[in-house]
Amino acid sequence: MKHRSDFPRTVIEWPDQRIAMPDGVELSVRIWLPEDAATNPVPAILEHLPYRKRDGTIARDELTHPYFAGYGYACIRVDIRGNGDSDGLMADEYTRQEWDDALAVMDWVRAQPWSTGDWGMMGISWGGFNCLQVAALRPAGMKAVISLCSTVDRYADDIHYKGGCMLGENLGWASQMLAYSSRPPDPEVVGTRWRDMWLERLKAQPFLLEPWLTHQRRDAYWEHGSICEDFDALEVAVLSIGGWHDGYRNTPSALVANISAPVKAIVGPWIHKYPHFAGPEPRIGFLQEALRWWDRWLKGVETGVEDDPAQRLWLMDTVPPTRWLDVRPGRWIAVDEDVPMQVFPFGNGVLGAAEAFSVPVASPQTCGAGAGEYFPFTFDEDFPGDQAADDAISACFETVQLDETTDVVGAPVVSLRLTPRAQSGQIAVRLVDLRPDGGATLISHGFLNLRHHASHANPEDLTPGVEIDVAVIMDQCAYRLPAGHRLRVAVSTAYWPFIWPAPHAGGVTITAGSLALPVRETALGDEVAFPPPEAALAWKATELRAPALTRESKVLADGTSLLRITTDNGEMRDDAHGLATGSSCVEAWRIHPDDPLSAQARFDWVETMDRGDWSVHTRCHASLWASRDTWHGRARVEAYEGENLVFEKDFAIDIARDGI
Repeated sequence: MKHRSDFPRTVIEWPDQRIAMPDGVELSVRIWLPEDAATNPVPAILEHLPYRKRDGTIARDELTHPYFAGYGYACIRVDIRGNGDSDGLMADEYTRQEWDDALAVMDWVRAQPWSTGDWGMMGISWGGFNCLQVAALRPAGMKAVISLCSTVDRYADDIHYKGGCMLGENLGWASQMLAYSSRPPDPEVVGTRWRDMWLERLKAQPFLLEPWLTHQRRDAYWEHGSICEDFDALEVAVLSIGGWHDGYRNTPSALVANISAPVKAIVGPWIHKYPHFAGPEPRIGFLQEALRWWDRWLKGVETGVEDDPAQRLWLMDTVPPTRWLDVRPGRWIAVDEDVPMQVFPFGNGVLGAAEAFSVPVASPQTCGAGAGEYFPFTFDEDFPGDQAADDAISACFETVQLDETTDVVGAPVVSLRLTPRAQSGQIAVRLVDLRPDGGATLISHGFLNLRHHASHANPEDLTPGVEIDVAVIMDQCAYRLPAGHRLRVAVSTAYWPFIWPAPHAGGVTITAGSLALPVRETALGDEVAFPPPEAALAWKATELRAPALTRESKVLADGTSLLRITTDNGEMRDDAHGLATGSSCVEAWRIHPDDPLSAQARFDWVETMDRGDWSVHTRCHASLWASRDTWHGRARVEAYEGENLVFEKDFAIDIARDGI
């Protein structure tokens, strides 16, 4: 990637601007803007996050925000209350308080002499969510957003309850936020009150698994902040960006299909990262694309963005199943219209020829070992592996060898008629590319809690022996199946640890089904192009410990399967202010193949900070298991100054299972 400092306007930085909220809480804000903005005012771009601007997102911030500022923008990077160097306390994600704080920050910005009063908001993941949520409030002066790796449905398409099934990531993310938010502010920024601020945060810190398990149905808690509740509330111009190797791949198409404001989408082969430095390659000139968007909607410059295709997608070539790829081959395509569906009826193990059949499936609870991570993040070993082992314990339906190249672009839908054998159950449906070399590569997947087949808001127990019809909408994809390959639909009743098991393991019998496959006219080559990536100068820091990831699977003496993943995020020292930060996590997933109630998960996080003779670290532990009727969650936070324990707190939650 090309790094630049030769921008049209000289950039200055305010590393810690304090902005008072209406209730008196001060937020810490880092601002980049042109040196001459006081005499030549500029629009503003807000990024509002809990991920610590001074030592959390600093590497990507240094690449991005000075670049925009050099082209005539004020970039406003906020530590939301209760995080980083800001005052106050954070109670939950996406609260009305969080949104109101963003609006108060921008009221302050719009009142400054260097501001034109027009502004946009951007972000990835949490920031991708809240820029859409704040835009839906229709605040004064807000004209555009760029939302990356986000969702429009907090219940069914986030890390919580996909298809009504509880994702393992529900615990994973709760533990990660427990660790992230356990860290103190930097004494170099807030002074001697850092310890009091830290202890106040720790005393008030929530274990977010508790509210997430309290709301197991799609209710008002999840409707809050879900853009799909009122797409018409979005009146600003929206650029939505995603990655095929990320968990949030459905939002770009959903926004294009449902909002009436100007909207465009870009989806590349990427993981959960900004596309100017994401993997797998090809990366794109995201900052140049973003400038086209900002210039058009915040400055009124005709940049031609309205003429871009509705969706610019990376159509991925087939590859052997592998846990990581540096480069994902394919080509860029332009999609402006709905892609027609081709319907493949199910037969007895056959896809594409209707015939009577009856196929029982009761997968071992260990099915799902080939799943990969919900949102790959580490550039290492996070992708789905070979699907053959999971296919062997699933009900499979497959085509003959394809006669011609088939470009699958959109969300496949599998419809099934099945008979449950217990009052609860779930299905995982996977679309698999069967390669001539014997590899089985995952294309897409979808999930359904069978008690939710009629409603996520009002799930009902199943009646064993009574047939039901269900539909599973799989994740969006863009994938090329060459001639000579075969296509498989695999249906399992377990998918651990991606989804938590249903209370009963009775299984189902499938007696009818079909696959609706979105098949686009075959692309002959690249249909669109992007400039190569460039950015501002890289963060100046020294690596003290390199990141590393290991995955270990084994079967214990009693038959229990254990998966242990150790993620060392490494340690870095900022060359300018000297703060060193590091983190690591060990996660352990246990289950017996014959018992859904044997499922257990545990996360152990360590976060470290030091400068000179000052050092702190926190240790956060979180675990989850369940009986047939009750969820049992436990967590603990320990905070150390040097080697002295200065704070400890335990959480214990026991919550009735409610349709999950």
